[in-house]
Amino acid sequence: MDINSLLQPFQRFGVHLGLSRIVKLLANLGNPHHQVPVIHVAGTNGKGSVCAYLSSVLTEAGYRTGRYTSPHLVDWTERICCNEQPISSEELSEILQQVQAAISLDDEYPTQFEVITAAAWLYFAQQQVDVAVIEVGLGGRLDATNVCSHPLVTIITSISLEHWQQLGPTIADIAREKAGILKPGCMTVVGSLPPDAQKVVRSRVQELQCPMITPQPARLIASGWAEYQTIENSQFIKYPLPLQGQIQLTNSALALAALEVLQKQGWQIPEVAIVSGMAKTKWPGRMQWTNWRNHKLLIDGAHNPAAAQALRNYVDSLNPQSLTWIIGMLSTKEHADIFKVLLRSNEQLYLVPVPDHSSADPIELAKLASDICPELNFCSPYPDLLSALESAFNLTDNLVILCGSLYLVGNFLSTK
Repeated sequence: MDINSLLQPFQRFGVHLGLSRIVKLLANLGNPHHQVPVIHVAGTNGKGSVCAYLSSVLTEAGYRTGRYTSPHLVDWTERICCNEQPISSEELSEILQQVQAAISLDDEYPTQFEVITAAAWLYFAQQQVDVAVIEVGLGGRLDATNVCSHPLVTIITSISLEHWQQLGPTIADIAREKAGILKPGCMTVVGSLPPDAQKVVRSRVQELQCPMITPQPARLIASGWAEYQTIENSQFIKYPLPLQGQIQLTNSALALAALEVLQKQGWQIPEVAIVSGMAKTKWPGRMQWTNWRNHKLLIDGAHNPAAAQALRNYVDSLNPQSLTWIIGMLSTKEHADIFKVLLRSNEQLYLVPVPDHSSADPIELAKLASDICPELNFCSPYPDLLSALESAFNLTDNLVILCGSLYLVGNFLSTK
């Protein structure tokens, strides 16, 4: 059966945080999550690339490694990988049918995310993975991935304002939700957090007596190479850094700190596996260089202010002569804050809808952007991404950047 037709019926239940439905569903499936050692990763930004680094290195170290991430860019199969290979459409279809058969008609129906999460746990158990790197979907405490009682290590990459509609209006509220993945006595690796978030996370760490590591960012030592100082014995590990942007010095350090935790637990992860695993890491759609009709194009999700800041920092490091932005955003995002971070005078801005999602109106976005940055050289809404790309590349030799939503980036990659 087609994957979309299997998952479509669950879409109407929307985002509905809570653990009762997933716990029942997994129990009906024989609790596959109890068979899988887990690294659990939460955070506002950076969690996907941290998962990608960990999965790549552990695969290189010879471990059978599962990876579960969201959202996907082009295809549902991207979310569930084993040894860096996405699950096949046939396997995912089969697993989803097994999950569907386990839904009791007497129970509250699970959400779409809960169904695909249950499918991931079931697949990893059936594949007998040595370890699964699991990315939180939304928040942490009530997220469907938060069913593992004793993870090998938990990671909180970063905390900033996002999904406040579900997680609460303040940084402290959001930190409380993300700290919900911490488990009694389990090691945790934490990135640099704003003071309010740090206070909440540290309080939870103390309450649960979690040993905590907060690694320093790695240091750039040459183009595409970084150096990380180990926490245990202050040794230096030099490794390739294929993902773009200053933020990857932080993200890669978090991944390497988590690998140090595993090494102390007896996992065999030699330095050669770290170097080759980091070199092979791929995380599409995030500060990714690509081509469109022989034109060079930079694409990035940049769907919240902190991610937009990381993108702007990277773009500034390139010292471009002039910039053209093509931006589409969901209706629920912090449009003004993102524009304030990204836009500068004399730049060009093309606003587009995000197809098949609750998109912000490009006309309204154009008005807002003009108010925020009146010195833009050009600012106009476009009916679709294709017409904006054509116009942007016809009118300029600027560096062109497509961003604002991972769904928009996914739509671009699927039609490229």
